[in-house]
Amino acid sequence: MINRAACLVIAVFVLAGAARAQEPVKVGVIGLDTSHAPAFAKLLNAPEPGDDLAGFRVVAAYPHGSADIESSVSRIPKYTQQYRDMGIDIVDSIDALLQRVDVVLLETNDGRPHLAQALAVMRAGKPVFIDKPIAASLVDAVIIFKAAEHYHVPVYSASSLRYIENAPAVMAGKIGRVLGAETFSPCSYEPRHPDLFWYGIHGVEPLVMLMGNDCQTVTRYKTDSTDVVVGQWPGGRIGTFRGLVAGKHSYGGRAFGEKGIMDLGSYQGYRPLLVDIVKMFRTGKPPVTAEQTLAVYAFMEAADESHRRGGQPVSVKQVLDQARQQADQRLAELLKTPENIAK
Repeated sequence: MINRAACLVIAVFVLAGAARAQEPVKVGVIGLDTSHAPAFAKLLNAPEPGDDLAGFRVVAAYPHGSADIESSVSRIPKYTQQYRDMGIDIVDSIDALLQRVDVVLLETNDGRPHLAQALAVMRAGKPVFIDKPIAASLVDAVIIFKAAEHYHVPVYSASSLRYIENAPAVMAGKIGRVLGAETFSPCSYEPRHPDLFWYGIHGVEPLVMLMGNDCQTVTRYKTDSTDVVVGQWPGGRIGTFRGLVAGKHSYGGRAFGEKGIMDLGSYQGYRPLLVDIVKMFRTGKPPVTAEQTLAVYAFMEAADESHRRGGQPVSVKQVLDQARQQADQRLAELLKTPENIAK
């Protein structure tokens, strides 16, 4: 993990120039193929963004992006024009973007290019938030965090559903120790990504957050209308995710504790997530650790493996250990041949 001294050095480096001249920290965006990109820019560039977002401004963006996912490609012209209407410069490469900004929001909707894009940002020493999915494979996700350690750059990734209304109260112990939880979210699929990485993550992430990073086994039950994943945690605790494939789409869940039961409440929008992103940019300390994020993606990868095995339970640890072994080999090659890293 990035040590405290390195975090402080990065934070000081990023903020010192802006503080001297009373100028905002310059934020760059990679990927204008998701609604998150204009939403974040509107919040940061608002005339009065609020103290928790003040001092940061989106100044430039590189719009690409997926090359072959139609739902992503088709959005780029619209969101690029929205950025231009906000007075944000559009540049023609990631290199050009990195020369103009202090910190980066990696918003590309397609997880496949995230590794190459994130490596370019980290090599430039810029703190980066990587929107969901952090990558299109668990191996790539592991490589990203290992590279963050290598380059001493803070990296953070999360779904905005991590900030669902009542999750903070549950995490603070309001219902005592969490004995079980159930969450649900829409669960559309994208064939070039593991099934739950694309949209199911919005329900999986709060589940793993509430239950802990140490899920032991995952069993998946998938039909044409429903996708249910059951995780078993130490002590016989059970957590379930229901992916809403058909019927009404919504977000929510419930936590079962030693002292009570609490509904997780409603989705809170993008602002709570953005506040934590800005905190990381200010301090150099990610609000969610690599271990926590990888636990989410290992859970989802194990769910895919369970489906491939006809619904058999799959060890999350074994899935993650295998990914780490593959990541070590690939990262060593990437660091030896940086010219192969896309700009």
